[in-house]
Amino acid sequence: MVETLIDTTDTLKQAIDYIPQGIAVFDRDLRLVMSNQRYGELLAVPPELMRAGTPLYDLALYVARRGDLGPGDAIHLAALRVQTLTQSHATISQRLGSEGQVLEFHSSRLPDGGLVISFADVTARVQAETELATINQSLEGRVAERTAALIQVNAELEVARAKADANNRDKTRFFAAASHDLLQPLNAARLYTSTLVERAGGTGLDELAHSIEASLTAVEEIMSALLDISRIDAGALKPGSVPFQVRDLLKKIDVEFAPLALKKEISLKLVDTSLAVLGDRQLVARIIQNLISNAIKYTRPGGHVLVGARLRGARVRFDVIDTGIGFNKDQHALIFAEFSRLEHGARMAQGLGLGLSIVKRLVSALGLTLELESKEGRGSRFSLYLPHHRSMKVAPEPAPAREPATNLTGLRILCVDNERAILDAMEGLLGGWGCDVRSARSLKDIDKDGLLLGWLPDLVLMDYHLDQTSGLDAVEWLRHNVGGHLPAALVTADRSAAVRTLAEERGIAVVTKPVKPGALRATISQLAGQRDMKRVEA
Repeated sequence: MVETLIDTTDTLKQAIDYIPQGIAVFDRDLRLVMSNQRYGELLAVPPELMRAGTPLYDLALYVARRGDLGPGDAIHLAALRVQTLTQSHATISQRLGSEGQVLEFHSSRLPDGGLVISFADVTARVQAETELATINQSLEGRVAERTAALIQVNAELEVARAKADANNRDKTRFFAAASHDLLQPLNAARLYTSTLVERAGGTGLDELAHSIEASLTAVEEIMSALLDISRIDAGALKPGSVPFQVRDLLKKIDVEFAPLALKKEISLKLVDTSLAVLGDRQLVARIIQNLISNAIKYTRPGGHVLVGARLRGARVRFDVIDTGIGFNKDQHALIFAEFSRLEHGARMAQGLGLGLSIVKRLVSALGLTLELESKEGRGSRFSLYLPHHRSMKVAPEPAPAREPATNLTGLRILCVDNERAILDAMEGLLGGWGCDVRSARSLKDIDKDGLLLGWLPDLVLMDYHLDQTSGLDAVEWLRHNVGGHLPAALVTADRSAAVRTLAEERGIAVVTKPVKPGALRATISQLAGQRDMKRVEA
């Protein structure tokens, strides 16, 4: 029995000698009982100081006299070092070694009053942390340069707050105006580029046209994300709460993301449901859109994205599941931080890492719950929990239609926008579709130029922010003069729920700037269908 115990002790001591960390045990009088070979190597002390019975203070005094503990009286420094290692039940400390390396010490008191000390060379880790901090500082500098527009918006906001009553309605109006000013030129560029893409097919310039379009899309996403963050942080978003059908949201998702998924050769499956939920329709849609956009962006061709909802007690769990690149559990908090992107995700797709930051803010603003499960290399599941609405009396939202193959040739369209560049770009795009287009910058120009003499529009595309009136009032004026059945769409950079609600109340569709050609064509086809139905009824 004694021989077995001796053999076990020898084996354990040999095993400890192979551990990369230095380990030493001291008795209650702080005298060395045993240590492994690595302990002496890392401390770089003479063999006589590693013998059993050596006081901890002697070891500390040796390294202090060597200068490891910094400038000052060696006796005092040694005493302080012993105090640091023994002052509490467990301590962690760092100091430089004799060769300038960073040593990290872990000490723990034993039940009998003894002390266990282990330490390791963490120089590589500390250097990596320092380099990461430097990279982060550099990134912050680049982000600051790229977000000059956001800084300008915030500066204007401060001026507006000082001059206004600082109430929420003023904030909302200011952000709507800022969004309009920033997105107007981008909208014109997108329309011109869409026309170029359609006309460049087969000419050798189509690749260049698509590259320009992709760059403008990236600018649009960044600008919209930054504006959303500003509106959320400034408290300009005032969530509402109405019952709506999940099916309506799924239809919108199908229209918006099915073409993108098809282009990336990704299977996008939407599971139909009759469930209804309670919440802010537009803000919930924004959360889901961001989650699906990320899922498609970080899923490789041939992968799958599944979207659906199921009842869980008193709540509905809305799932966005993908077979994308995924990430490990330690990275969960990182993906929700602003301007933060995982290395493998940054290699796979462009972006600034703002989408999930906006999701986190919106979830917080709405008081909802978001769950996340992910496995690196296998995919992710984001689950948003919404209050279940049991009543079956939920007004369905008008379903958007996918971009149809409808022939728009000869369709008479009146475009009204206070920006001439946007009108020119819109005429080029719609003219390429075969539409008969007339345009004006205001109602006054319509009357002055006699646009409606001998020519009546089948539908109107109306800007919201006109110089002398709102687009909603302008549509009412046209309906009074042309006919109450005139189909109309509000084309606006104002994404506030108030404007959308006012438009819906007047039977006016909404297309947000910058305009996506597919969404615009789908809206025009839908409005043309409404016109035909009105004529049949008449």
